[in-house]
Amino acid sequence: MTDFRLGRSQVIPPVIKNLIIINVIVFLLQLAVQKSGSSFMENYFALHDIRSIYFKPHQIITYMFLHGGFMHIFWNMLILWMFGSILENFWGGKRFLTFYIVCGVGAAALHLLVLYHELTPAWQELNSLPIHEQSAFRYDPNTNLNSATLGASGAIFGCMVAFGLLFPNSLIYIYALIPIKAKWAVLAYVLYELFLGVQNNAGDNVAHWAHLGGGLFGLLLVFYWRKTDRHNFY
Repeated sequence: MTDFRLGRSQVIPPVIKNLIIINVIVFLLQLAVQKSGSSFMENYFALHDIRSIYFKPHQIITYMFLHGGFMHIFWNMLILWMFGSILENFWGGKRFLTFYIVCGVGAAALHLLVLYHELTPAWQELNSLPIHEQSAFRYDPNTNLNSATLGASGAIFGCMVAFGLLFPNSLIYIYALIPIKAKWAVLAYVLYELFLGVQNNAGDNVAHWAHLGGGLFGLLLVFYWRKTDRHNFY
């Protein structure tokens, strides 16, 4: 399928609307807690390395509802609406929500795998210290060992990949001026994220592998649904 018309479809379908509302409410809670001088929201709900004292299993879900600033949540929610609304109108709310959560969890899984590899030397160095010297590093939320990952970008990246697969010839306007087919725009973005992820530049605080994980799981889920539900999928 290469084209889609909204017709009677909703501009802001219910799952997208509720996801935006939840994200905004959580962001406002983050701001309120931060003003009190606490980092509770990030420590307890953002995603941490599995060896971190702050890691909790529920974070593979909750991290995608937190954001690191106004521009972070603004762009994420805008892109979620742009691509997610079309997907929800196409799939229905239940299937879209399943897709969104799976992509978010997939993003967390790949990010944790890469983080485990990257931080292993630092953890080995920490474990070589005397026990009484380790505590300060283990409990400090500002060290790399306890760095927090947050945001809906991984799940949204999965939505972008799905859009590129389902509507490959739809036009996306870069900077609202330059038209490019969805399949090429998404492919270029994937390759860009892969390049930055492999580069792993110091000071780059974007979780590129989380984006790629969301895209990978989105790709696999679209292919799975197309194979098992061919008559109803498209």
